[in-house]
Amino acid sequence: MSEQTQNPTPPAGYRMDAFGRLVAEDNIKPIDLARDELVREIAANAKRLNQELVRFKKKTFEDIQALIDLSFEKYKVKVGGGDGNVQLLSFDGRYKVQRAVQKYIRFDERLLAAKALIDECLSDWTKDARAELHTLVNDVFQVDKEGNISTTRVLSLRRLKINDPRWADAMTALSDAVQVTGSKSYVRIYERDADGVAKQIALDVANA
Repeated sequence: MSEQTQNPTPPAGYRMDAFGRLVAEDNIKPIDLARDELVREIAANAKRLNQELVRFKKKTFEDIQALIDLSFEKYKVKVGGGDGNVQLLSFDGRYKVQRAVQKYIRFDERLLAAKALIDECLSDWTKDARAELHTLVNDVFQVDKEGNISTTRVLSLRRLKINDPRWADAMTALSDAVQVTGSKSYVRIYERDADGVAKQIALDVANA
């Protein structure tokens, strides 16, 4: 259902209330009319700014990618791998544009294979006095209230240097289990102040 159908334009001299009823303006208190006018004006301005931000974001990402493609072309690199994080600095270093790409990842069933291999290692390693290691690693695989496993904690296991073929197989299974389910790109612009501190140029109302 369109917004126009939901909120049809009332006839002259009338306002529509929150229940969809027509009310004559003569029967509406002046303060209520003033509030209505103010809220509508603010909302209209907000919608215009929102559209400007949408256009700004789109053009900014396109311009950043164009510069990356230009650099790739200069060094004869095949275009197609320039979709990651990047920082661009103005010549004087005063301004910095940062494109950040956040990837959303999940684990498939191979995570269970990795966990089984890890458990096999721990069963041998914790026979004596290293039971706390088993507890620490099991904590990594705990789920949160939504039933999700912390990808950051699980992937941190790959940083451990353990010389055991089973552990190496577990880390391979862990890496294979990673599935990228989506991504979201952000752009942040910074300006250095008189003290040389880089401060982000706020593009949202809360931080403006």
